[in-house]
Amino acid sequence: MAWLLGIGIAGIVLLLLSLVLDGILEGFFEGAGVLDGLFDGLLSLPVIAGFASMLGFAGAFAMGTTGVGAVGATAIGVPAGVATGWLTYRFSRALMSDRSGAAPRAQELVGASGDVVTAIPADGYGEVLVRLAGQPVKLAARSEVPLDRGTEVWVEQALSHSAVSVRLVER
Repeated sequence: MAWLLGIGIAGIVLLLLSLVLDGILEGFFEGAGVLDGLFDGLLSLPVIAGFASMLGFAGAFAMGTTGVGAVGATAIGVPAGVATGWLTYRFSRALMSDRSGAAPRAQELVGASGDVVTAIPADGYGEVLVRLAGQPVKLAARSEVPLDRGTEVWVEQALSHSAVSVRLVER
């Protein structure tokens, strides 16, 4: 039973190392041209770590509670490890393909409202705080007329990803 617990603990340590070192081993093998692409997907370090830890812990649990031998514990631990590895693979694929956190494009800034946080002179830049998709975004801003701090503005044009042209909101 001790060797099964050792496999389970080694799987947890491998998982922690894969989280801390994030792709170091994959990058090493890819750069060396050895096993190119092997660690992508089903044979990634988190999947291997999930398999190994569940194999060890499920086998040790089965051996300790039912009294089965090493072969029986392995027969119980392997399917549990395969299932955990597959779930880890599916979960990591779902996280990697999530596109909901895409950065806003410059065109999405046009028409957004905001407030001046650093006064904008007529011949230079100030700063505005714009709400974009509910999130505050601080941008450098230009205006044709000088604007004081606290003035409500509309974004007329995106000059770059971090600078906009604004105009005064007239009510």
